[in-house]
Order: sequence, then C-alpha cells, then structure tokens
Amino acid sequence: MSTVCLDTEILTLPPSGCGLEEFRRWALSDESPDRAPVFYLAGEVWIDMSKEQIFSHVRLKQEFFQVLGSLAKQKRLGKFFPDGMLLSNEDADVSGNPDGTFVTNASFRAERVRLVEGAESGHVEMEGSPDMVLEVVSDSSVEKDTEVLKDLYWKAGIREYWLVDARGEGLQFDIFRRTSRGYSLAPKNGGWMKSAVFGHEFRLTRRTDELGHPEFTLKAR
Repeated sequence: MSTVCLDTEILTLPPSGCGLEEFRRWALSDESPDRAPVFYLAGEVWIDMSKEQIFSHVRLKQEFFQVLGSLAKQKRLGKFFPDGMLLSNEDADVSGNPDGTFVTNASFRAERVRLVEGAESGHVEMEGSPDMVLEVVSDSSVEKDTEVLKDLYWKAGIREYWLVDARGEGLQFDIFRRTSRGYSLAPKNGGWMKSAVFGHEFRLTRRTDELGHPEFTLKAR
C-alpha cells in the first residue's frame, strides 16, 4: 500500500496497488484508518475521510439500526449488523464496510455467509452473500453508493440493496430487489415498500423536532 493518491476527501489506491486479499489484510490491520469507511471496488480502493453529518447520516443510521435490529431479534429472522464490519465477496471482487448488513438464519445455515475470525480473537469479517445491505448516501459517496456498489452488490448475490439519501431538503428511501439482470426498484404504495427479506413493509418519514432538528422514523408493518 505504498502508493496512495489524495483526491479531495477520498484516498484512492490505483488498481495496481493491491488485490482483494491484500486489501482485506490491510483493512483489518492497524494500518487502516479507524472508523473511516474503506472499500475495495473491483480493483480500486476508496477511503472516505470526510466527517459524517450528525443528522442526515449518524442519526439516520441509528434509526435503521434500532428498528431493523429489534425486528430481526424479536421475530428471530436472523442477525442485523451495524456499520464497522468488513464484508467481502470474491465473486464480485468487493470488500468494504457497509452502513448496515442483514443475514437471515436460513443463509447462515446454508453457509451463504461465513464469519471470519481475527488473528487475535473474535470474528472480524463476513465473507459471502448476505441477504440485505444498507448504504446511506453522503456528499462524498454518491457515485460509490448509487452506481458502483449497486452493481457490485448485485454481482455478490445480495438479495436486497437499501439506499437512503436524506441530504438537504430531500428524502429518498429505496429498496432494490435482485433479479437475474440487475436490481429492480420495489414499488411504493403510499410510501410503503415491501421487503421480501424481512417479510414486512417499510416507510421512512422525517419531521422537525422541538429543537428544530430533523428527526427520522422508520416504520414497519
């Protein structure tokens, strides 16, 4: 990892810099930046050094963590993992830290995913094809989230790709379902979308709280 080019807030390693396996070793080592999203995207390494926005990213992710984590636990559907976990898939030549990842119990039993143990202790990486991945768009990740990862997650066999963009005045929440030719946008009915993975419909809303801050609510039915 000797050649790193700084381009605004993104550190990019050229394709000749490393391969997937070398990236995975680096991402789990002390050399990788703490808490910074890092991705290996079919030959290119992206490191996002920008600061996460408190409301349109941090608080928004927290809402998804709470709702989906509780739903998965209460219904015994599987395991929802928040950001910070390295996800790798050799078929798609991709590795990185999604904003959220969900694996059903059936996928665990069928070994469509494998938890990788660290050099010292515990599990530090997931390898394979989880059932759902969540990404929250920031100013520095638009192309990565809306184009590059959408293609690579499909190649990785991930059944649903959840994409959220709450920057500025807009609020966009989409569930993409995997088909044989790519991802297809789930239809919306009054803002509700059906997730085949969770077996529920979801709707995301935003209001202004008593302090004037944006507040997000993810509802499931």
